[in-house]
Amino acid sequence: MLEGLLVPGAVVETADTAWMLVATALVLMMTAALAFFYGGLVRTRNMLNTLAMSFVAFGCVGIAWALFGYSLAFSGARAFIGGGGHFLLERVGLDARGTIPHMLFMVYQGSFAIITAALISGAVVERMRFSAYLVFITAWSLLVYSPVCHWVWASSGWLMAMNALDFAGGTVVHVNAGIAALVAALLLGPRKDYGRRALLPHNVPFVLLGAGLLWFGWFGFNGGSALGASASAALAFTNTMLAPCATLVVWMGLDLLRSRRVTAVGLATAIVVGLVGITPAAGYISPRLAMVLGALVAFPSYFMILWRARTGIDDSLDVFSAHGIGGIAGALLTGVFANDYWGAPVDGGLQGNWGQVGVQAVGVVATLAYSGVMTFVLLKLINLVLPIRAEARDESMGLDIAAHGEEAYTRGEGAILVQGAKS
Repeated sequence: MLEGLLVPGAVVETADTAWMLVATALVLMMTAALAFFYGGLVRTRNMLNTLAMSFVAFGCVGIAWALFGYSLAFSGARAFIGGGGHFLLERVGLDARGTIPHMLFMVYQGSFAIITAALISGAVVERMRFSAYLVFITAWSLLVYSPVCHWVWASSGWLMAMNALDFAGGTVVHVNAGIAALVAALLLGPRKDYGRRALLPHNVPFVLLGAGLLWFGWFGFNGGSALGASASAALAFTNTMLAPCATLVVWMGLDLLRSRRVTAVGLATAIVVGLVGITPAAGYISPRLAMVLGALVAFPSYFMILWRARTGIDDSLDVFSAHGIGGIAGALLTGVFANDYWGAPVDGGLQGNWGQVGVQAVGVVATLAYSGVMTFVLLKLINLVLPIRAEARDESMGLDIAAHGEEAYTRGEGAILVQGAKS
């Protein structure tokens, strides 16, 4: 998603605009899909709160992006942060950015900001105070997401100048959100019952439904990052299909070797890991290598999940293992496999440009360091004025009732409120 290739003064193309309208809607749907993927994995009493943590990102992050975040990511000529040239959507109109309207480019990018912030919620479900979460994701989207987005995708960004490759968000989205999720989980501490009883998913069909809808939306996530209906979009679309297929096969094999069973939650997780892994490489590698990449990223994420489960780290829904580790592996393998024949702005890949792997590593380390430190600072500052951890009583009762006054699943038909009502 190279903003630097968007040439001012170009003509809006209807075919490209039509595809980008569809791609934007697909990415927006992914946040709702994520809500159900996460929601199925938690206990019944926290289902609504988990859903809400994704849905509120539409409001908090969407408005913050339109007013300030977009400008911080895509205006100005500085290397580390954008300027105020597009604050309050100033000069964001129907003029062409590349071959699509400027405002469409803005909302497409905004759909990425929304789901990136929502991803973090998977590490803090069932125990983070909802009001503190609202403040956190709003501030995080402006102070962490927008700068990293500028580094990688803005024409003046310092990682763009180094030619770090990230076609659709391996570092900007997944490494960024993954490390933020890990830091947040460590600061909040484990859930009240963590390590003392099994915290089982309450609705595995929702998990599978969410994973399937995420895959569907991911075609807009990766295919849309070509910013037009082009051969590059077709390549990204194809790779987005094939890489998770390979991850799924390897994941099933690992499950069978370890436990002689293939779990449904494992299948859903494998799909997400494969999608995460191919994201930075989607428009830069061949379909055959996309399957190789998908197979390879299964290993580090699978074994990280197993290791994390044996520790005291309560990254509740394994955001770091799936998105952080999957994003890191995908970003580094992009450096290995990317080839100019398939549209990458580098020569070689497996033919000899191993220096690109070093460039990719710089991008990964910089994102890990900046996002990790800034997440720590933000949560500490918020905690000074608004406790980030829910009260023990509320956690025991469940955050659906405590934070929202509702239940996902009622246990009766309600009471008759009108006196004298006839049966």
